[in-house]
Amino acid sequence: MLQIKVLGPGCANCKRLEQEVREALSDSAIEYEIIKVTDYADIMAYNILSTPGLVMNETVVSAGRIPKRPQILEWAKQFQQS
Repeated sequence: MLQIKVLGPGCANCKRLEQEVREALSDSAIEYEIIKVTDYADIMAYNILSTPGLVMNETVVSAGRIPKRPQILEWAKQFQQS
């Protein structure tokens, strides 16, 4: 199962990123779980400079922006295979 973490304090962009991830993967056969990481110390452990952050299987794939759905799906496919 693909583990996806959305890093951020719960701001509008963080919520939007979570929604984009759900939309991007809604029609795929990829099994995933989304974990919201809101604790500042936990976010800083991923060494990102700005939120929202997106982590797949403990690898940071995006920080400080909301990636497009096709990119999210591409990353998910790559990390599902590894």
